[in-house]
This record gives sequence, C-alpha cells and structure tokens, in this order.
Amino acid sequence: MTTRDDAILIGGPHGESLVAAGDAGLVELELDGLIHRYIRTTATREVGGGTYRVYNYDGEVAPDGGSSGSENARDRVASPLAAGQATELPSSRDDLSGSRS
Repeated sequence: MTTRDDAILIGGPHGESLVAAGDAGLVELELDGLIHRYIRTTATREVGGGTYRVYNYDGEVAPDGGSSGSENARDRVASPLAAGQATELPSSRDDLSGSRS
C-alpha cells in the first residue's frame, strides 16, 4: 500500500512539510519528546504543481499532557474544577468580574 502526501503543515517545527493526512482533522507528530499538533483548515495551497490541504500549527503538548515550560505536568493538565478542587462556581455574571460590593 502506498500513501500519497495530501496536506501541507504550516508553522511550528514541521512547517512546510508535506504529509499524508487523509481525512484526519488533527495531525500529531513527535519531535524531541513533545507532540506537535496541526489542525485541518478549509484552505488549500499549491506546491510543486500539486494542491494540498492546509493544516495550521496548534502548539505542542507533552505526552503526559500539558505543554513545555510549565513546572509540573500534573498541575498544568488538570483544571481545579476537573480535579475536584473547585467547590463553588460563580452564581452570577458579577461574580466573574472579581469585584465585591
């Protein structure tokens, strides 16, 4: 079985690379221990006489979640609400502003 490159990656460390993405909405590629994500767009680009679907760079994540540069993988992955640490949500729009009367 042969695969044909049908997409071009824009931005990030794999920018301008041609890949076989098929119908995938997301392409993930590993480099230096991080997963680099590219999201399909509706745009196309002409390269070397061929037309390729454009996938834009969406950033990087560590295999255990989160992104590089954060001090603790567990802390950067879970939100307080998802981790069960948040006990109360704001009850009105005014509570979201941070001001108290």
